Amino acid sequence: MPNNKNVTIRVFQSPAKYVQGPTAIQDAPRYLQTLGKRAILITDDLVQKIAGESLLEALHEFDINRVQFGGKATVEEVERIKAIAVEHKSEFVIALGGGQTIDVGKCVSDGLGIECAVMPTTASTDAPCSANAVLYRQDGEFNKYAFFKKNPTLVIVDTSIVARAPARLLASGMGDALATNVEAKRSRNSPNFGGGMPALISAAICQKCEEILFQHGKQAYEACKVNAMTPALEAVVEANTLHSGLGFESGGLAAAHAIHDGLTSLPGLHHLLHGEKVAFGIVCQLVLDNATMEELDKYLAFMLSIDLPVTFDMMGIPDVTEPDLRKVADIACAPGETIWNMESVITPDVVYQAILGADAAGREYSARSGFKRLSRHVETRPTVSRSGTVNLIKDLNALKLSSGRA
Repeated sequence: MPNNKNVTIRVFQSPAKYVQGPTAIQDAPRYLQTLGKRAILITDDLVQKIAGESLLEALHEFDINRVQFGGKATVEEVERIKAIAVEHKSEFVIALGGGQTIDVGKCVSDGLGIECAVMPTTASTDAPCSANAVLYRQDGEFNKYAFFKKNPTLVIVDTSIVARAPARLLASGMGDALATNVEAKRSRNSPNFGGGMPALISAAICQKCEEILFQHGKQAYEACKVNAMTPALEAVVEANTLHSGLGFESGGLAAAHAIHDGLTSLPGLHHLLHGEKVAFGIVCQLVLDNATMEELDKYLAFMLSIDLPVTFDMMGIPDVTEPDLRKVADIACAPGETIWNMESVITPDVVYQAILGADAAGREYSARSGFKRLSRHVETRPTVSRSGTVNLIKDLNALKLSSGRA
C-alpha cells in the first residue's frame, strides 16, 4: 500500500552469494563447505536423475540425505520435510529443482533456523534469491505468502542444466521477470518486502532486468530450444533469477502478481506455469495504467515472440464466465494484496474491467500483427542427452557423431 505509515528507512536485501556458470554443480563443494557437512537434499525424481545424481557425486565427502519432493509447495509438505531434517540433524538445506521445490526448501530452512542453499535447475521463476515463498493448497490454488528472516545463504545456478530444460520454462521465467520493472515503477512509493522503501539501486536492477529481456530474450529462447549455452542464454538466466529476484523483493510488486494470484483460483488455468499467468497479469496492469498503444504493443510483441499467453483463448479459457472473472478480481483485491501498491483507484470492478480490456488488447494485437497461435512443443533437438551430466561439450560432440552416422 502507498506509504501511509511514513516509513523513511530504505531496505535492500539479497542472498549472501550468487554463483552462475556451466560447471556450477561440479564446483558446488567449494561453496557449500562453508555451511557444514550434513544436509538434506530436496529434489523430485526427475530432477534427481537430471542433476541430483551428479550433485551427490560431487558432494561425496558430505553427509547428504536426499528427500523426495512431493510435488506441491504446501504447508503439509514443509512440515513433513522439517521432521526428516530434524531426525537427520541437518546443518543446512539444499533445494535443487524448480520454484516449488525451492520454496519448500526455504520454508524448511527458516522453520529450523538453519542455512539454505538454493540450486535452481530452470530459470522459470525469480524465487531462488528471495526471502519469501508462495504456498499453495493441495488442489493447486494459491494459499499464502511465507516471509523469512533472511534470504538464502547461497544460490548456485548451473547453466548447462538450465539450457537442457524445456524452453517453455525459460519463457515462463521471462514472463515473471518482465513484470519486475512494470510493477516496481508502480510500487516506488510503497514499502517493499523488506519493510522499507525501495533503495535507488533496486530501480536500476529492475530497469536492467527489463533491458536484458528485450535485448536477448528471443535469442535466448531460440538457443534453449536447441539446448545451446549462448551468451544470450547466460544473460537471460541471470535476469530471470538474480535481477528479477532482487528487483521484485526490494522494488515491490503491484497488480500483475495480484491478478496472477486471482487466476490460480480457476481450475482451467492450473496447467499454466507461474510466469505464463503473470504475463497476462502484466497486460492487465498496463491496461489499468492506461498505457499507450505503443507501450502495449512493445510488451505484447515480446510476449508473443516467446509464446506467452496474452488472451483468454491462449490461456485455455476461451469461454470463461463473468462470475469466474469477478472471482479473480475479488482475490486480486484481497486485503494485503500487492495490487494496493498501485496509486490509481482500485476496486474489484475496476480490476474486472481491466481483465476484460487486457483480453481485448491481446486479441486486437494478435489480429493486427498476424499472430496465429502459441507453440507449446518448441524443442527442436530432442536427442540431446538428458542424463544429468554437466559435460555439455561432450554431449554435443556425441550428438554430432550420431548425426553423422545417420
